[in-house]
Amino acid sequence: MSQLDSVALSMLELASMKDIDLGPAAALERALKTAQHVEALGFTRFWVAEHHNMDAIASSATTVLMGYLAAGTSSIRVGSGGIMLPNHPPLVVAEQIGTLASLYPGRIDLGLGRAPGTDPMTMRALRRTPAMSADNFPDEVLELQQLLGPRTPGQRIIAMPGTGSNVPIWLLGSSLFSAQLAAELGLPYSFASHFAPRMLMPAIELYRSKFKPSAQLERPYVMLGIPLVLAPTDDEAQFLATTTYQRILALFRGHSMLMKPPVESMDSLWSASEEQGVKDFLSMAVIGSPATARQQLQTLLEHTQADELIFTCDLYEFEHRLRSLSMVAELKS
Repeated sequence: MSQLDSVALSMLELASMKDIDLGPAAALERALKTAQHVEALGFTRFWVAEHHNMDAIASSATTVLMGYLAAGTSSIRVGSGGIMLPNHPPLVVAEQIGTLASLYPGRIDLGLGRAPGTDPMTMRALRRTPAMSADNFPDEVLELQQLLGPRTPGQRIIAMPGTGSNVPIWLLGSSLFSAQLAAELGLPYSFASHFAPRMLMPAIELYRSKFKPSAQLERPYVMLGIPLVLAPTDDEAQFLATTTYQRILALFRGHSMLMKPPVESMDSLWSASEEQGVKDFLSMAVIGSPATARQQLQTLLEHTQADELIFTCDLYEFEHRLRSLSMVAELKS
């Protein structure tokens, strides 16, 4: 059995909007249909990312969307990838996640990040007070563990629902900080290689070398974020990927990130330095035919020994998205 056959496959959802959408409802409906599709394919989990003040991403109310997705599926794990903890009081997070865990037992994951997931102005609007900052992240993770764990004697503040739910906590990151914290606390670690691949190997090597077993996890467990564009041929996949290229280019320029149709050539749309920046951003992307993707994924897994891959897949035509996810699932069969 190859590593590709044994690795778990999952999906990270941004509820991405297109330039022809009249509002967020279509993106949210596509998110549910994608969750149902990958559940049928045997994917392990379906996570939702928290972002704010972005005209093309409709997943800002992360736990609300998780409830919608969990209600429309039956077995796939639904989680946050992640909730940006500096934006929220831990008690509120515990109550919301605890409610979901009560409604959908055994199916909810809590992935946590320490970045704001937005710009500085929106960060201030979310937090309201300077006391809520990324510097408090380790203490707030510990607080969440206590709120979601068994109630202890003398515990004066409880999350209801939430207490005793033991919802699995994951730490997300793109640097060494969360890798070291995940190792110290014995938590699974998800590296954001779908947009920040530079520190991938140092982060997962640090995590594995420093890992301490915990009640939640006996050994290190690494998930990697991977942008995915599969099509019957390499040429078609490269064509479809220009939607993603245009979107990251818009991010760099501070423009609207609404998904645009693919184009035959990007040459007139970006400068040489912008092209390099976009391709560095997407350096972990798997783009190509099934044969090409198999080779890329095998090489990636041999290099990283990852336990799980979580894909982003934002293609302009929805049927191309579903086809791409079906193709990657077929690589394991």
